[in-house]
Amino acid sequence: MVAQRGGCFAMAIDSTSARRFPAPWTSEKMPGGYLVRDANGQALAFIYARATMAEAMQANVLSEHEAKRIAANVACLPELLRGAQTQPG
Repeated sequence: MVAQRGGCFAMAIDSTSARRFPAPWTSEKMPGGYLVRDANGQALAFIYARATMAEAMQANVLSEHEAKRIAANVACLPELLRGAQTQPG
């Protein structure tokens, strides 16, 4: 189940799901961007970027700074979802 709140989406997590991505999730630098992994080392997201803002603008992709911020926020999702489950409403 997915519900929209403001500009964000909240997803109900089925705790009986066979496929799990255990926390904590981490982001790490890789050539060309960042990688988000779960606690088992499973790659969950690749965020590609260019080293400088000029290169990013020319290629119409993320800068390294933007990709780092996105990867860090993706890595926080398990904690955010856990907090959303405990709040009423």
